[in-house]
Amino acid sequence: MTLLAIESATDMVGVALMTDGGAVSERVHVGGRVHAELLVPSIEEVCAIAGHTVSDITTIAVDVGPGLFTGLRVGVATAKALAQALGIGVVGISSLDTLAAATDAEARSGSDGPVGTVAAVVDARRSEVFAAVFRFARAPGDAAAPPDPGAVRHDREEPLSPEGLVDWLVEVAGSDGPVMVVGDGAVRYRHLLSVHPGLDLRWAEELAAPPPSALVRLAHRRLEDGELPVDAGLLVPDYRRPADARINWEQRAPRSTAGPGSAPA
Repeated sequence: MTLLAIESATDMVGVALMTDGGAVSERVHVGGRVHAELLVPSIEEVCAIAGHTVSDITTIAVDVGPGLFTGLRVGVATAKALAQALGIGVVGISSLDTLAAATDAEARSGSDGPVGTVAAVVDARRSEVFAAVFRFARAPGDAAAPPDPGAVRHDREEPLSPEGLVDWLVEVAGSDGPVMVVGDGAVRYRHLLSVHPGLDLRWAEELAAPPPSALVRLAHRRLEDGELPVDAGLLVPDYRRPADARINWEQRAPRSTAGPGSAPA
């Protein structure tokens, strides 16, 4: 299997390629909204690094959100177009799941052992965030494979205000113990989160965006566990709110001042 992962939910645009044997090649570009300009060249580059061509790809994984509307649109559209051209299936994975999986992997590789509770927070702009809490509690010394974040997730389907996020995470920390907070939403609102001792932001900068390498490994795990890729036409992004262009249009649209029952002019 040659598995390509496409990550574009935040300001970062990145791709990763996993080949037979589990080797992973990755390319990441950070800064600016240049997803459309950089994504396809990055795919070609990561294939070349791995000694493959685009035609060798057998499955595509893509971050379906939540995240930036434009970035998600570019990433999902590219994944769908490439899958249709190659006649292959697509695996859609949440940006929040990928952030949680990357955090758990970081903790397991260090001296602290498996992470307990993770809050993945994606900056939604407009003074809002998308967030979910993941509980990875294990018995001491448990060396089993990490659980899938999708199975241990407590999601907030609606966008949260920064203050609402703080209230929620402080409540979680009060019941679960320390919460590791990651994602670009945690970076943006660090000044509100960091004053609470139960919220740990040590990896917020390092894991500000979902790493493509974590995305490709999570997709591979789910495929091995029996998840089937879907037809590209069935893939649906998780925008969670209307596009900014639509919000701007609705806010600027003239409002009727006529009272109930008034006749049209």
